[in-house]
Amino acid sequence: MAKSMYINGQSISFDQEKNLLEVIRKAGIELPTFCYYSELSIYGACRMCLVEEEKRGIMAACSDIPRDGYRIWTHTPALQTQRKRTMELLLANHPRECTVCSRNADCKLREISHKLGVTQIRFGELAGSAPVDSSSASIIRDPNKCILCGDCVRMCEEVQGVGVIGFAYRGSEATVTTAFNKPLAEVDCIDCGQCAAVCPTGALHVKEQMDQVWAAIHDPGKLVVAQIAPAVKVAFGEAFGMQPGEAATGKIIAALKKIGFDQVYDTSFAADLTVIEESFEFSRRLEQGEKLPLFTTCCPSWVKYAELHYPQLLDHLSTCRSPQQMFGALAKSYLRQQTEKDIYVVSIMPCTAKKFEAGRPEFSSEGQPQVDVVLTTQELIKMVETAGIAFGELEEDIFDMPFGFSTGSGNIFGVTGGVTEAVLRNLAVDQVFFKQLRGAAGVKEAQVEKDGHLLKIAVIHGLGNAKTFLDQLGQSDEKYHLVEIMACPGGCIGGAGQPCPPAMKIREKRGKGLYALDRGMQLNLAKDNPIAARMYQLWLKEPGSEEAHRHLHTSYHSRKRIQLAEMTFGDEAPETPPQTDRQAEISVCVGTCCYTKGSYDLFQTFYHAIAERKLEKRVSLQATFCLENCQGSPCIKIGDKIMGQVSQADVADLLSDL
Repeated sequence: MAKSMYINGQSISFDQEKNLLEVIRKAGIELPTFCYYSELSIYGACRMCLVEEEKRGIMAACSDIPRDGYRIWTHTPALQTQRKRTMELLLANHPRECTVCSRNADCKLREISHKLGVTQIRFGELAGSAPVDSSSASIIRDPNKCILCGDCVRMCEEVQGVGVIGFAYRGSEATVTTAFNKPLAEVDCIDCGQCAAVCPTGALHVKEQMDQVWAAIHDPGKLVVAQIAPAVKVAFGEAFGMQPGEAATGKIIAALKKIGFDQVYDTSFAADLTVIEESFEFSRRLEQGEKLPLFTTCCPSWVKYAELHYPQLLDHLSTCRSPQQMFGALAKSYLRQQTEKDIYVVSIMPCTAKKFEAGRPEFSSEGQPQVDVVLTTQELIKMVETAGIAFGELEEDIFDMPFGFSTGSGNIFGVTGGVTEAVLRNLAVDQVFFKQLRGAAGVKEAQVEKDGHLLKIAVIHGLGNAKTFLDQLGQSDEKYHLVEIMACPGGCIGGAGQPCPPAMKIREKRGKGLYALDRGMQLNLAKDNPIAARMYQLWLKEPGSEEAHRHLHTSYHSRKRIQLAEMTFGDEAPETPPQTDRQAEISVCVGTCCYTKGSYDLFQTFYHAIAERKLEKRVSLQATFCLENCQGSPCIKIGDKIMGQVSQADVADLLSDL
């Protein structure tokens, strides 16, 4: 039987809505919120979505479930007064520098304040200020602008599974910060910027580099070239009245030329090169049966995450550079032959982590970065506005050659599953469009037949999903051949440098826009790109060649801050035989989290069980300071396998399996 409630006197039916707020939105009423995102857990901190029920009184719509027969009022005098008072308190605790704030054009605090009619702040300003953290290559953290909505904390923890920011202290001293209030550059931040994407005020925002680009444009000694990522094409126009997913490629090129860029190229061309190189690498690994599964490496946040948390997988990562860095190498090497000017490469990207990637020492030559500056979609929008360009009235232009020609494969790199689909196309699999790899599911799997072999494929977006997948992969017998991981929900189309808000429906429309570009291309296979073929003929020789490796490939390294270290508990630690006699190594973590959850007793249980079974010559037992898996404490490591939530009851079974 259908359930219903009355909202402002109107009967509204409901079924699967998880809270009152969703039912109220269904009724066409938009309540103000700071801390509510449907993809995150319900927090109920801002108290802006208060409603009044005739019997139960005032309550938060986001955290109350809908009930049959409710009579809800959304804008009573008491509610309006309460919202305005709450807003005044937030503004009193907020810097009054709106005119120079990076979010002044799309600040949610300013927007809701205006809608509520707040015209004065009756409370005094906050005394003193906290230092601004600009240590990160990608993100600026200004704690003075934080309103404690918790959106960034939940995004980093729940969606990305990283958790480098969190709440500290209590009451009026509460703040959002990193561990020990360290700079972002000194914690395990992976630069994805999703925290900044959901921040309503600019307490976390993209590190802007527009001034550097303007300076280069006005320098007569520089040849300034731009590359445009595919995800930018279907999101840029949103800032100028176009629909999400509507391609604005020609107008973006025209705008860049008006701003003063000398040449404008397509990152999708470099994506085609990535497909060619990665297809060759994957085929070779399949033939040799080693280092499988192959993990894609187009996402710099995923690469950094692997270096931080899964260094044991680095040999499985593709050595192919991302399209951005392939283009940088090509531009600095190939175009240098055509001009005496200094080549200045500017990437237009949907991603904040690309700023970090461009600064990696692996991607420099002669002491200079191969990509000089990375601008996000948001930054280029501001440059267009600064230049006074009427974007909607621009006549479309085309990419310059030789790096302006691409296939459909290069264009779908911007959506989750696109890299894998492009590689599979190039492997001469009897299929062009792989719809089983598309869609919003966090983890997608498929099986594809090639040369009589069944290839098992996995596509993951969101690092929280990746963590779950990788942990399960290490504990199961499942054999995968190719795994694609993108850090941002939806892939690059959901990057933190894209126009806000990062809603799932908007991301899905952007993805459909990229698939539409793919369908509209004459060529859909990267290996059919004639310019890429010419590039190999004249310069790169062949896929996987020494020349190709020099310009199109790279390597990775572990970023673990704490390496495995042996410790003993006084005289109780068992004597371990020489390295040549060991068959198994067990390390028990005694870091703070694991120790408080019983790892000392767990170590003792292992020690006595090994002695009882006379396994001293077969098993080496040691303690280690930290396995960096605190959420799963207490943890142990057997060989290369890390196991979490191990209890004393598990010891006998674990030893019998050795």
